[in-house]
Amino acid sequence: MTKALTRSLRALAAGAAIAAAPLAAQAEQFINILTGGTSGVYYPIGVALSKIYGEKIEGARTQVQATKASVENLNLLQQGKGELALALGDSVKYAWEGNQEVGFNAPLSKLRGIAAVYPNYIQIAACGECGAMTLADLKGTSMSVGAAKSGTELNARAILAAAGMSYDDLGKVEYLPFAESVELMKNRQLDVTLQSAGLGVASLKDLATSQPINMVAIPADVADKLGAPYIAATIPAGTYEGQTADVPTVAVVNFLITHEDVTEETAYQMTKQLFENLPELVAAHQAAKAISLEGALNGMPVPLHPGAERFYREAGILN
Repeated sequence: MTKALTRSLRALAAGAAIAAAPLAAQAEQFINILTGGTSGVYYPIGVALSKIYGEKIEGARTQVQATKASVENLNLLQQGKGELALALGDSVKYAWEGNQEVGFNAPLSKLRGIAAVYPNYIQIAACGECGAMTLADLKGTSMSVGAAKSGTELNARAILAAAGMSYDDLGKVEYLPFAESVELMKNRQLDVTLQSAGLGVASLKDLATSQPINMVAIPADVADKLGAPYIAATIPAGTYEGQTADVPTVAVVNFLITHEDVTEETAYQMTKQLFENLPELVAAHQAAKAISLEGALNGMPVPLHPGAERFYREAGILN
């Protein structure tokens, strides 16, 4: 082999290596999206984001993981076992503070914000036969409050406490995901389910079409006692079959959260593609109608990821 040919082959090999390097880096851009139970709102939103990111972020490989939602998601992010998670605002606040009582053994200092998304409405559905219409009516009933130490369960504890009640006032407490709670109600083994989710959550739609239910009212004074991040809200008439009137309740905003070890470019693209593809999210679930660029930073409980911050500066949301 001539020296000239050898030099040419080496040059080709070097060029191929340089060309392959960006592809290898892109292939390592893995985005695991942490959601919640498959019958809630987090999951379809996560699936839609996964599809968007897989198609719009060059070289990204995406995955959706069903979890016990907020508390588990935030702990997994701290451990580097996910790149993006949906979580309730109060859970994010407790995670940043390291509130041990609700499942955070130390402050989760790696958490970084991407965006505020849509509010979770606290929706308490009681079987028609048990006749519960108010929080006081829940005394003595059997109620599922969501998976233990989930964001939903934290909401349940807070709301009952604001109403001067506790789990001791209930006849029986179950710690179950949404779908399992509904199945027990269908089988007349449970009176009430409390679900923290977007309006029109699939589990309660399923329940309402199978049997008469009452949506239990949570009055505005409970929201006042709870304070931020809770706000007074309304479940509009017709949200569920047989619901003929508006029902007062409380809501708390959900956030998309990442962690500090995610690259700036990945966080930037996750934020950018979120807002540039909102119609796809709305198609996945109507709760996404509440997502807006203008409200993206409202009440953010943790520091922004630098990649998200770059996007918001470009968009004129930050100076």
